[in-house]
Amino acid sequence: MFTGLVQGAASVVSLTPREADGARLTLAHPLLSKAKSGDSIATNGCCLTVVDPQGDQASFDLLAETLRLTNLGELRAGSIVNIEPSLLPTDRMGGHFVTGHVDCVGQIACLGREGADWRLDISAPESVLRHVVRKGCVAVDGMSLTVADLLPDGFRIWIIPHTLEVTNLSRRKAGDRVNLESDLLAKYAEKLLGKV
Repeated sequence: MFTGLVQGAASVVSLTPREADGARLTLAHPLLSKAKSGDSIATNGCCLTVVDPQGDQASFDLLAETLRLTNLGELRAGSIVNIEPSLLPTDRMGGHFVTGHVDCVGQIACLGREGADWRLDISAPESVLRHVVRKGCVAVDGMSLTVADLLPDGFRIWIIPHTLEVTNLSRRKAGDRVNLESDLLAKYAEKLLGKV
């Protein structure tokens, strides 16, 4: 379980295809110096398991399914990803409940400055949009963000300069694909009400 409060923007060291399906992803960031084998780290919002920690680097094995459902397969050496270690029982819950189970990939339709803040418009499929409400939460590349407005085929978010500076958004542009996870509570409510 995660909060969606990104704790670092890690650099991709490598993404190496494996002999069968999948790949091995290696990241570098000072935060990873505390990682141990078996730890869960949300990477662009996708829960990954540390398999080979070495200093401030850690590696993760990605399944073919992970590569198919997320934007992680698009990474290259030097790419920047958002990272967040799993939530401890003693941690403050500052974002929202993020499982690290990416629902789908959306696309940035607009990312531009408006006044002191930045506007982020994201196109998303109906499978996610049915769980997105105005003033609700959505995880975008692992960031817990508040939905400002609903759009015909997506949603709008306002980004403060701090978020832009400390996440991978500083390198994002229109057309880029982002991992999306809709609100967990909305998914359970839908299931319990027999809407699925």
